[in-house]
Amino acid sequence: MISGVSAAGKSTVARQLARRLPSAVCVCGDEIHSMVVSGGVDMAPQASEEALRQLVLRYAGALAVAEVYLRAGFDAVVEDVIIGPVLREFLELVPVSEFHLVFLDPDAAAIQERERDRAGNTYSKRWSVGALLAVLREQTARIGLWLDSTDLTAEQTVDRILADPAASLVRAETTV
Repeated sequence: MISGVSAAGKSTVARQLARRLPSAVCVCGDEIHSMVVSGGVDMAPQASEEALRQLVLRYAGALAVAEVYLRAGFDAVVEDVIIGPVLREFLELVPVSEFHLVFLDPDAAAIQERERDRAGNTYSKRWSVGALLAVLREQTARIGLWLDSTDLTAEQTVDRILADPAASLVRAETTV
């Protein structure tokens, strides 16, 4: 699992990580979210119960896809914004007893620059970079590997992840 705030580099890192594994898939939360064609409720700072329900559905969908590939012998790299108190619900859905969890935590300036480079809109109306970083840093359990990827390329980030697999290993009995 690769997590972090929007524009932290999750998608790029997850895809590059999957490419480095012998047989792997990358399951992107945004792609699961895009399957909702009507009735979708996006997350917001003051999320409604329906927005939270749909977020957990998104996680369950991503993990279901990952599980199909895991059963077929692939490694699965799931990436999404999995931060704050909802991390607990996500972890309860994980279909395996051991997995790797990485949080990308670049500084605010790097996030703003990456958001501009990708022509994103996460931080235009609903969220501020500072508010989302606060959820990550203040409300997210400190499990798995936390990487300050501010000055790292995606390749360097993957190198760090692969250099010490034990650092990101999480066991179901040790989760939040």
